[in-house]
Amino acid sequence: MPQQAYTDLETHFARIGRIRNALGILGWDKDVMMPSGAADGRAESIATLSVLCHELMTSPVMGDLLARAEAPAGSWQEANLREMQRAYIHATAVPSDLVEASSRATSRCEMAWRTARRDSDFASLLPLLTEVLERTHDIAAAKGAALGLSAYDALLDQFDPGTRRTDIDPVFAELRRDLPGLIDAALAHQDRRPAPLPLAGSFPVARQEGLGRTMMTALGFDMSRGRLDVSIHPFCGGAEDDVRITTRYEQGDFLNAVMGVVHETGHALYEQGLPPEWRAQPVGQARGMSLHESQSLLMEMQVARSRPFMNWAAPLLRRTFDVADDDPAWSAENFYRTVTRVRPGFIRVDADEVTYPAHVLVRYDLETALIDGRLALRDLPDAFNAGIKALLGLTVPSDRLGCLQDIHWPSGSWGYFPTYTMGAIQAAQLRAAAFRDDPAIPDAIGRGDFAPLLAWLRPRIHAQGSRLSTPDIIRAATGAPPSTDAYRAHLRDRYCGPE
Repeated sequence: MPQQAYTDLETHFARIGRIRNALGILGWDKDVMMPSGAADGRAESIATLSVLCHELMTSPVMGDLLARAEAPAGSWQEANLREMQRAYIHATAVPSDLVEASSRATSRCEMAWRTARRDSDFASLLPLLTEVLERTHDIAAAKGAALGLSAYDALLDQFDPGTRRTDIDPVFAELRRDLPGLIDAALAHQDRRPAPLPLAGSFPVARQEGLGRTMMTALGFDMSRGRLDVSIHPFCGGAEDDVRITTRYEQGDFLNAVMGVVHETGHALYEQGLPPEWRAQPVGQARGMSLHESQSLLMEMQVARSRPFMNWAAPLLRRTFDVADDDPAWSAENFYRTVTRVRPGFIRVDADEVTYPAHVLVRYDLETALIDGRLALRDLPDAFNAGIKALLGLTVPSDRLGCLQDIHWPSGSWGYFPTYTMGAIQAAQLRAAAFRDDPAIPDAIGRGDFAPLLAWLRPRIHAQGSRLSTPDIIRAATGAPPSTDAYRAHLRDRYCGPE
Protein backbone atom coordinates (compact mmCIF):
# COMPACT_ATOMS: atom_id res chain seq x y z
CA MET A 1 0.00 0.00 0.00
CA PRO A 2 1.21 3.56 -0.69
CA GLN A 3 1.03 4.57 2.98
CA GLN A 4 2.99 1.50 4.10
CA ALA A 5 5.61 2.21 1.43
CA TYR A 6 5.99 5.72 2.83
CA THR A 7 6.27 4.40 6.39
CA ASP A 8 8.97 1.95 5.30
CA LEU A 9 10.85 4.81 3.67
CA GLU A 10 10.87 6.72 6.95
CA THR A 11 12.45 3.67 8.61
CA HIS A 12 15.14 3.40 5.91
CA PHE A 13 15.98 7.11 6.04
CA ALA A 14 16.17 7.04 9.84
CA ARG A 15 18.89 4.35 9.55
CA ILE A 16 20.76 6.45 7.01
CA GLY A 17 20.48 9.48 9.28
CA ARG A 18 22.03 7.61 12.20
CA ILE A 19 24.98 6.52 10.07
CA ARG A 20 25.45 10.14 9.02
CA ASN A 21 25.43 11.11 12.68
CA ALA A 22 28.34 8.73 13.20
CA LEU A 23 30.13 10.21 10.19
CA GLY A 24 29.57 13.68 11.63
CA ILE A 25 31.27 12.77 14.90
CA LEU A 26 34.13 10.97 13.12
CA GLY A 27 34.63 14.01 10.90
CA TRP A 28 34.58 16.39 13.86
CA ASP A 29 37.14 14.27 15.70
CA LYS A 30 39.34 14.14 12.58
CA ASP A 31 39.41 17.93 12.41
CA VAL A 32 39.70 18.63 16.14
CA MET A 33 41.64 16.01 18.08
CA MET A 34 42.56 12.95 16.03
CA PRO A 35 46.30 12.12 16.15
CA SER A 36 47.96 12.56 12.76
CA GLY A 37 49.08 8.94 12.71
CA ALA A 38 45.45 7.81 12.62
CA ALA A 39 44.70 9.61 9.35
CA ASP A 40 44.84 6.61 7.02
CA GLY A 41 42.74 4.40 9.26
CA ARG A 42 40.20 7.16 9.79
CA ALA A 43 39.98 7.74 6.06
CA GLU A 44 39.16 4.05 5.61
CA SER A 45 36.52 4.12 8.34
CA ILE A 46 34.87 7.21 6.92
CA ALA A 47 34.99 5.76 3.41
CA THR A 48 33.41 2.48 4.58
CA LEU A 49 30.54 4.24 6.35
CA SER A 50 30.06 6.57 3.38
CA VAL A 51 29.76 3.58 1.07
CA LEU A 52 27.34 1.86 3.46
CA CYS A 53 25.22 5.00 3.55
CA HIS A 54 25.32 5.21 -0.24
CA GLU A 55 24.37 1.55 -0.65
CA LEU A 56 21.38 1.94 1.65
CA MET A 57 20.28 5.01 -0.26
CA THR A 58 20.64 3.37 -3.68
CA SER A 59 19.29 -0.09 -2.89
CA PRO A 60 16.59 -1.48 -5.21
CA VAL A 61 14.26 -1.54 -2.19
CA MET A 62 14.53 2.24 -1.92
CA GLY A 63 13.67 2.76 -5.57
CA ASP A 64 10.68 0.42 -5.34
CA LEU A 65 9.35 2.14 -2.20
CA LEU A 66 9.72 5.58 -3.74
CA ALA A 67 7.82 4.43 -6.82
CA ARG A 68 4.90 3.23 -4.68
CA ALA A 69 4.81 5.74 -1.81
CA GLU A 70 2.21 8.46 -1.48
CA ALA A 71 1.58 11.16 1.14
CA PRO A 72 -1.25 13.63 1.80
CA ALA A 73 -1.05 16.79 -0.29
CA GLY A 74 0.32 19.79 1.58
CA SER A 75 1.57 17.70 4.50
CA TRP A 76 5.00 17.39 6.07
CA GLN A 77 4.94 13.81 4.79
CA GLU A 78 4.53 15.04 1.22
CA ALA A 79 7.48 17.42 1.66
CA ASN A 80 9.49 14.58 3.21
CA LEU A 81 8.72 12.31 0.26
CA ARG A 82 9.84 15.07 -2.10
CA GLU A 83 13.14 15.41 -0.23
CA MET A 84 13.58 11.62 -0.20
CA GLN A 85 13.18 11.54 -3.97
CA ARG A 86 15.66 14.37 -4.39
CA ALA A 87 18.22 12.60 -2.19
CA TYR A 88 17.67 9.35 -4.09
CA ILE A 89 18.32 10.99 -7.45
CA HIS A 90 21.54 12.56 -6.14
CA ALA A 91 22.69 9.26 -4.68
CA THR A 92 21.82 6.93 -7.56
CA ALA A 93 23.59 9.18 -10.02
CA VAL A 94 26.94 8.30 -8.41
CA PRO A 95 28.26 4.71 -8.32
CA SER A 96 29.55 3.31 -5.01
CA ASP A 97 33.14 3.02 -6.19
CA LEU A 98 33.17 6.74 -7.03
CA VAL A 99 31.73 7.62 -3.60
CA GLU A 100 34.47 5.57 -1.97
CA ALA A 101 37.22 7.01 -4.17
CA SER A 102 36.03 10.57 -3.48
CA SER A 103 35.85 9.99 0.27
CA ARG A 104 39.39 8.61 0.37
CA ALA A 105 40.72 11.42 -1.83
CA THR A 106 39.18 14.18 0.27
CA SER A 107 40.27 12.63 3.57
CA ARG A 108 43.88 12.38 2.39
CA CYS A 109 43.80 15.86 0.85
CA GLU A 110 42.36 17.48 3.98
CA MET A 111 45.16 16.10 6.15
CA ALA A 112 47.82 17.11 3.63
CA TRP A 113 46.27 20.58 3.36
CA ARG A 114 47.08 21.27 7.01
CA THR A 115 50.78 20.85 6.35
CA ALA A 116 50.71 22.56 2.96
CA ARG A 117 48.89 25.56 4.41
CA ARG A 118 51.34 25.83 7.28
CA ASP A 119 54.30 25.63 4.88
CA SER A 120 52.70 27.72 2.13
CA ASP A 121 53.45 24.85 -0.24
CA PHE A 122 50.84 24.52 -2.98
CA ALA A 123 53.09 22.25 -5.04
CA SER A 124 52.99 19.57 -2.34
CA LEU A 125 49.18 19.63 -2.31
CA LEU A 126 48.73 19.72 -6.09
CA PRO A 127 48.71 15.94 -6.75
CA LEU A 128 46.17 15.25 -3.99
CA LEU A 129 44.02 18.26 -4.88
CA THR A 130 44.13 17.16 -8.51
CA GLU A 131 42.67 13.80 -7.49
CA VAL A 132 39.92 15.55 -5.50
CA LEU A 133 39.07 17.78 -8.47
CA GLU A 134 39.00 14.80 -10.83
CA ARG A 135 36.59 12.92 -8.55
CA THR A 136 34.53 16.12 -8.22
CA HIS A 137 34.35 16.37 -12.01
CA ASP A 138 33.17 12.77 -12.17
CA ILE A 139 30.49 13.35 -9.52
CA ALA A 140 29.35 16.61 -11.12
CA ALA A 141 29.05 14.98 -14.54
CA ALA A 142 27.07 12.04 -13.15
CA LYS A 143 24.71 14.20 -11.12
CA GLY A 144 24.35 16.72 -13.91
CA ALA A 145 23.24 13.97 -16.29
CA ALA A 146 20.72 12.63 -13.76
CA LEU A 147 19.30 16.04 -12.87
CA GLY A 148 19.49 17.65 -16.29
CA LEU A 149 21.90 20.30 -14.98
CA SER A 150 25.32 21.66 -15.85
CA ALA A 151 28.20 20.23 -13.84
CA TYR A 152 28.50 23.29 -11.61
CA ASP A 153 24.74 23.58 -11.08
CA ALA A 154 24.73 19.93 -9.98
CA LEU A 155 27.38 20.76 -7.37
CA LEU A 156 25.44 23.84 -6.24
CA ASP A 157 22.33 21.72 -5.80
CA GLN A 158 24.14 19.55 -3.25
CA PHE A 159 24.62 22.54 -0.94
CA ASP A 160 21.72 24.79 -1.89
CA PRO A 161 18.81 22.84 -3.38
CA GLY A 162 17.26 24.60 -6.32
CA THR A 163 19.93 27.30 -6.63
CA ARG A 164 21.46 27.75 -10.08
CA ARG A 165 24.14 29.92 -11.61
CA THR A 166 21.34 31.89 -13.24
CA ASP A 167 20.27 32.89 -9.71
CA ILE A 168 23.79 33.78 -8.58
CA ASP A 169 25.33 35.43 -11.62
CA PRO A 170 23.06 38.53 -11.73
CA VAL A 171 23.55 39.13 -7.99
CA PHE A 172 27.30 38.71 -8.24
CA ALA A 173 27.48 40.88 -11.35
CA GLU A 174 25.76 43.63 -9.38
CA LEU A 175 28.21 43.21 -6.51
CA ARG A 176 31.19 43.14 -8.84
CA ARG A 177 29.97 46.42 -10.33
CA ASP A 178 29.12 48.17 -7.05
CA LEU A 179 31.68 46.77 -4.63
CA PRO A 180 34.71 48.92 -5.55
CA GLY A 181 32.69 52.12 -5.10
CA LEU A 182 31.16 50.88 -1.86
CA ILE A 183 34.58 49.98 -0.45
CA ASP A 184 35.95 53.39 -1.45
CA ALA A 185 32.96 55.18 0.12
CA ALA A 186 33.25 53.16 3.32
CA LEU A 187 36.98 53.87 3.59
CA ALA A 188 36.43 57.57 2.94
CA HIS A 189 33.70 57.73 5.58
CA GLN A 190 35.94 55.86 7.99
CA ASP A 191 38.79 58.29 7.40
CA ARG A 192 36.56 61.16 8.55
CA ARG A 193 36.07 59.54 11.98
CA PRO A 194 38.58 58.94 14.75
CA ALA A 195 40.35 55.61 14.37
CA PRO A 196 39.45 53.04 17.02
CA LEU A 197 41.83 52.85 19.97
CA PRO A 198 43.96 49.68 19.94
CA LEU A 199 43.14 46.80 22.26
CA ALA A 200 46.68 45.92 23.17
CA GLY A 201 47.63 43.14 25.52
CA SER A 202 47.85 39.43 26.01
CA PHE A 203 44.50 37.72 26.51
CA PRO A 204 44.68 34.25 28.07
CA VAL A 205 43.07 31.57 25.95
CA ALA A 206 41.27 30.10 28.97
CA ARG A 207 39.49 33.40 29.52
CA GLN A 208 38.66 33.71 25.83
CA GLU A 209 37.15 30.24 25.93
CA GLY A 210 35.07 31.09 28.99
CA LEU A 211 33.90 34.28 27.28
CA GLY A 212 32.87 32.30 24.23
CA ARG A 213 30.84 29.87 26.31
CA THR A 214 29.10 32.77 28.05
CA MET A 215 28.16 34.33 24.72
CA MET A 216 27.01 31.01 23.26
CA THR A 217 24.70 30.45 26.19
CA ALA A 218 23.33 34.01 26.04
CA LEU A 219 22.56 33.60 22.34
CA GLY A 220 20.54 30.48 23.13
CA PHE A 221 22.95 27.58 22.54
CA ASP A 222 22.02 24.50 24.56
CA MET A 223 25.31 23.30 26.10
CA SER A 224 23.68 19.99 27.07
CA ARG A 225 23.40 19.22 23.35
CA GLY A 226 26.70 20.53 22.07
CA ARG A 227 30.22 21.73 22.83
CA LEU A 228 32.95 24.23 21.91
CA ASP A 229 36.44 23.16 20.78
CA VAL A 230 39.47 24.37 18.82
CA SER A 231 40.37 23.75 15.17
CA ILE A 232 42.48 25.34 12.45
CA HIS A 233 39.37 26.45 10.59
CA PRO A 234 36.23 27.32 12.65
CA PHE A 235 33.25 25.15 11.80
CA CYS A 236 29.96 23.70 13.04
CA GLY A 237 29.51 19.94 12.85
CA GLY A 238 28.68 16.89 14.91
CA ALA A 239 25.32 15.14 14.92
CA GLU A 240 21.67 15.55 15.82
CA ASP A 241 21.41 16.65 19.45
CA ASP A 242 25.23 16.81 19.57
CA VAL A 243 26.05 20.01 17.72
CA ARG A 244 29.73 20.87 17.98
CA ILE A 245 31.35 24.16 17.06
CA THR A 246 34.98 25.20 16.94
CA THR A 247 36.96 28.41 16.86
CA ARG A 248 40.64 29.39 17.01
CA TYR A 249 42.42 31.60 19.50
CA GLU A 250 45.19 34.18 19.37
CA GLN A 251 46.75 35.51 22.57
CA GLY A 252 46.91 39.03 21.15
CA ASP A 253 43.42 39.26 19.60
CA PHE A 254 40.34 38.00 21.42
CA LEU A 255 37.79 39.61 19.10
CA ASN A 256 38.47 37.17 16.26
CA ALA A 257 37.69 34.23 18.53
CA VAL A 258 34.57 35.98 19.89
CA MET A 259 33.22 36.63 16.43
CA GLY A 260 34.11 33.10 15.34
CA VAL A 261 32.13 31.68 18.25
CA VAL A 262 29.14 33.92 17.54
CA HIS A 263 29.23 32.98 13.85
CA GLU A 264 29.33 29.25 14.50
CA THR A 265 26.69 29.60 17.22
CA GLY A 266 24.36 30.99 14.55
CA HIS A 267 24.83 27.77 12.61
CA ALA A 268 24.38 25.71 15.77
CA LEU A 269 21.17 27.48 16.78
CA TYR A 270 19.71 26.54 13.41
CA GLU A 271 20.69 22.89 13.93
CA GLN A 272 19.37 22.83 17.49
CA GLY A 273 16.12 24.46 16.39
CA LEU A 274 15.23 22.03 13.59
CA PRO A 275 11.84 20.31 14.07
CA PRO A 276 12.51 17.47 16.54
CA GLU A 277 9.65 15.33 15.28
CA TRP A 278 11.31 15.23 11.83
CA ARG A 279 14.97 15.24 12.83
CA ALA A 280 15.69 11.73 11.49
CA GLN A 281 14.10 12.53 8.12
CA PRO A 282 15.21 14.58 5.10
CA VAL A 283 12.44 17.16 5.64
CA GLY A 284 13.80 17.78 9.13
CA GLN A 285 17.23 18.83 7.89
CA ALA A 286 18.43 22.38 7.24
CA ARG A 287 17.11 23.67 3.92
CA GLY A 288 20.46 24.56 2.38
CA MET A 289 23.73 26.29 3.01
CA SER A 290 22.73 29.79 1.95
CA LEU A 291 19.97 29.72 4.58
CA HIS A 292 22.44 28.15 7.02
CA GLU A 293 24.92 30.95 6.34
CA SER A 294 22.14 33.49 6.79
CA GLN A 295 21.78 32.29 10.37
CA SER A 296 25.49 32.55 11.20
CA LEU A 297 25.87 35.90 9.45
CA LEU A 298 22.73 37.28 11.05
CA MET A 299 24.24 36.58 14.46
CA GLU A 300 27.79 37.66 13.67
CA MET A 301 27.43 40.51 11.18
CA GLN A 302 23.93 41.86 11.69
CA VAL A 303 23.77 41.45 15.49
CA ALA A 304 27.22 41.06 17.07
CA ARG A 305 28.74 43.95 15.12
CA SER A 306 25.92 46.31 16.08
CA ARG A 307 25.90 49.04 18.72
CA PRO A 308 23.21 47.35 20.86
CA PHE A 309 25.28 44.17 21.08
CA MET A 310 28.41 46.10 22.04
CA ASN A 311 26.47 47.99 24.72
CA TRP A 312 25.87 44.60 26.34
CA ALA A 313 29.22 43.03 25.50
CA ALA A 314 31.58 45.84 26.59
CA PRO A 315 31.07 45.40 30.37
CA LEU A 316 31.35 41.62 29.94
CA LEU A 317 34.62 42.01 28.05
CA ARG A 318 36.03 44.35 30.69
CA ARG A 319 35.15 41.92 33.48
CA THR A 320 36.62 38.98 31.59
CA PHE A 321 39.99 40.64 31.12
CA ASP A 322 40.09 42.73 34.35
CA VAL A 323 39.95 46.12 32.64
CA ALA A 324 38.80 49.34 34.35
CA ASP A 325 35.34 50.58 33.39
CA ASP A 326 36.66 54.00 32.41
CA ASP A 327 39.28 52.71 29.93
CA PRO A 328 38.23 54.41 26.65
CA ALA A 329 39.66 51.59 24.51
CA TRP A 330 37.19 49.22 26.19
CA SER A 331 34.10 51.38 25.71
CA ALA A 332 31.12 50.09 23.73
CA GLU A 333 31.67 52.77 21.08
CA ASN A 334 35.32 51.82 20.60
CA PHE A 335 34.42 48.14 20.31
CA TYR A 336 31.78 49.03 17.73
CA ARG A 337 34.28 51.02 15.68
CA THR A 338 36.78 48.20 15.98
CA VAL A 339 34.45 45.45 14.77
CA THR A 340 33.10 47.58 11.92
CA ARG A 341 36.55 48.69 10.76
CA VAL A 342 36.90 48.33 7.00
CA ARG A 343 40.34 47.10 6.10
CA PRO A 344 41.01 45.08 2.94
CA GLY A 345 42.97 41.98 3.91
CA PHE A 346 44.10 38.59 2.68
CA ILE A 347 42.12 36.20 4.90
CA ARG A 348 38.48 35.58 4.03
CA VAL A 349 37.34 34.47 7.49
CA ASP A 350 38.86 37.61 9.02
CA ALA A 351 37.45 39.98 6.40
CA ASP A 352 35.21 42.89 7.32
CA GLU A 353 31.60 42.95 6.16
CA VAL A 354 32.22 45.29 3.23
CA THR A 355 35.19 43.52 1.65
CA TYR A 356 34.05 39.97 2.41
CA PRO A 357 31.99 39.63 -0.80
CA ALA A 358 35.15 40.26 -2.83
CA HIS A 359 36.72 37.12 -1.36
CA VAL A 360 33.66 35.10 -2.36
CA LEU A 361 33.57 36.57 -5.86
CA VAL A 362 37.19 35.54 -6.44
CA ARG A 363 36.55 31.98 -5.27
CA TYR A 364 33.33 31.69 -7.26
CA ASP A 365 35.06 32.79 -10.45
CA LEU A 366 37.90 30.33 -9.85
CA GLU A 367 35.86 27.28 -8.95
CA THR A 368 33.46 27.74 -11.85
CA ALA A 369 36.47 28.04 -14.17
CA LEU A 370 38.06 24.91 -12.68
CA ILE A 371 34.85 22.90 -12.99
CA ASP A 372 34.20 24.17 -16.52
CA GLY A 373 37.80 23.35 -17.53
CA ARG A 374 38.70 26.96 -18.32
CA LEU A 375 41.45 27.00 -15.66
CA ALA A 376 44.16 24.40 -14.99
CA LEU A 377 44.63 23.57 -11.32
CA ARG A 378 48.37 24.21 -11.53
CA ASP A 379 47.54 27.83 -12.41
CA LEU A 380 45.27 28.32 -9.38
CA PRO A 381 47.75 30.29 -7.21
CA ASP A 382 48.44 32.89 -9.89
CA ALA A 383 44.76 33.18 -10.82
CA PHE A 384 43.78 33.54 -7.16
CA ASN A 385 46.38 36.26 -6.60
CA ALA A 386 45.24 38.12 -9.73
CA GLY A 387 41.63 38.06 -8.54
CA ILE A 388 42.51 39.48 -5.12
CA LYS A 389 44.60 42.18 -6.79
CA ALA A 390 41.75 43.14 -9.10
CA LEU A 391 39.02 43.37 -6.46
CA LEU A 392 40.93 44.41 -3.34
CA GLY A 393 44.12 45.94 -4.71
CA LEU A 394 46.29 43.62 -2.61
CA THR A 395 49.40 41.68 -3.62
CA VAL A 396 49.18 38.21 -2.07
CA PRO A 397 52.60 37.39 -0.55
CA SER A 398 52.23 33.62 -0.14
CA ASP A 399 49.95 30.70 -0.90
CA ARG A 400 49.21 30.38 2.82
CA LEU A 401 47.53 33.79 2.60
CA GLY A 402 46.17 32.95 -0.83
CA CYS A 403 44.64 29.85 -2.35
CA LEU A 404 45.62 27.54 0.55
CA GLN A 405 43.76 29.41 3.28
CA ASP A 406 40.42 27.57 2.93
CA ILE A 407 39.65 23.91 3.51
CA HIS A 408 36.67 23.83 1.13
CA TRP A 409 38.35 22.61 -2.04
CA PRO A 410 40.59 20.00 -0.34
CA SER A 411 37.49 18.66 1.44
CA GLY A 412 35.53 18.42 -1.81
CA SER A 413 33.14 21.31 -1.10
CA TRP A 414 33.02 22.72 -4.63
CA GLY A 415 29.95 24.93 -5.07
CA TYR A 416 29.85 26.03 -1.43
CA PHE A 417 31.49 29.46 -1.59
CA PRO A 418 28.60 31.42 -3.17
CA THR A 419 26.34 30.41 -0.28
CA TYR A 420 28.27 32.76 2.01
CA THR A 421 27.29 35.91 0.16
CA MET A 422 23.83 34.66 -0.75
CA GLY A 423 23.44 33.96 2.98
CA ALA A 424 24.60 37.48 3.87
CA ILE A 425 21.91 38.90 1.60
CA GLN A 426 19.26 36.72 3.23
CA ALA A 427 20.53 37.63 6.72
CA ALA A 428 19.98 41.33 6.09
CA GLN A 429 16.45 40.71 4.83
CA LEU A 430 15.62 38.54 7.84
CA ARG A 431 17.06 41.02 10.36
CA ALA A 432 15.10 43.89 8.81
CA ALA A 433 11.89 41.85 9.01
CA ALA A 434 12.51 40.73 12.60
CA PHE A 435 13.16 44.30 13.75
CA ARG A 436 10.07 45.48 11.88
CA ASP A 437 7.85 42.79 13.37
CA ASP A 438 9.19 43.22 16.92
CA PRO A 439 10.66 46.71 17.46
CA ALA A 440 11.71 45.69 20.98
CA ILE A 441 14.40 43.31 19.68
CA PRO A 442 17.22 45.92 19.40
CA ASP A 443 16.72 47.08 23.01
CA ALA A 444 16.63 43.47 24.17
CA ILE A 445 19.95 42.80 22.41
CA GLY A 446 21.39 45.80 24.22
CA ARG A 447 20.52 44.07 27.51
CA GLY A 448 21.99 40.74 26.43
CA ASP A 449 18.52 39.25 25.96
CA PHE A 450 18.49 37.37 22.67
CA ALA A 451 15.32 35.41 23.41
CA PRO A 452 13.01 37.73 21.39
CA LEU A 453 15.20 37.41 18.29
CA LEU A 454 15.43 33.65 18.69
CA ALA A 455 11.67 33.48 19.25
CA TRP A 456 11.20 35.23 15.90
CA LEU A 457 13.65 32.93 14.08
CA ARG A 458 12.57 29.60 15.56
CA PRO A 459 9.13 29.20 13.93
CA ARG A 460 9.94 31.09 10.72
CA ILE A 461 13.34 29.58 9.83
CA HIS A 462 14.61 26.83 12.12
CA ALA A 463 11.39 24.87 12.64
CA GLN A 464 10.66 24.89 8.90
CA GLY A 465 13.42 22.37 8.20
CA SER A 466 13.23 21.57 4.48
CA ARG A 467 9.45 21.77 4.22
CA LEU A 468 9.66 24.72 1.82
CA SER A 469 12.20 25.99 -0.69
CA THR A 470 14.64 28.67 0.44
CA PRO A 471 12.85 31.46 -1.52
CA ASP A 472 9.53 30.37 -0.04
CA ILE A 473 10.94 30.34 3.50
CA ILE A 474 12.33 33.85 3.01
CA ARG A 475 9.06 35.05 1.50
CA ALA A 476 6.96 33.57 4.31
CA ALA A 477 9.27 34.98 7.00
CA THR A 478 9.68 38.48 5.63
CA GLY A 479 6.57 39.05 3.51
CA ALA A 480 8.68 39.69 0.40
CA PRO A 481 10.60 37.60 -2.15
CA PRO A 482 14.39 37.35 -1.78
CA SER A 483 16.02 40.65 -2.65
CA THR A 484 19.33 42.49 -2.23
CA ASP A 485 17.55 45.68 -1.12
CA ALA A 486 17.97 45.16 2.65
CA TYR A 487 21.60 44.04 2.21
CA ARG A 488 22.61 47.06 0.16
CA ALA A 489 20.76 49.40 2.53
CA HIS A 490 22.45 47.80 5.53
CA LEU A 491 25.95 48.23 4.10
CA ARG A 492 25.27 51.85 3.15
CA ASP A 493 23.72 52.72 6.52
CA ARG A 494 26.38 51.08 8.67
CA TYR A 495 29.50 51.97 6.68
CA CYS A 496 28.74 55.03 4.57
CA GLY A 497 26.32 56.93 6.83
CA PRO A 498 26.52 60.53 8.06
CA GLU A 499 27.95 59.87 11.53
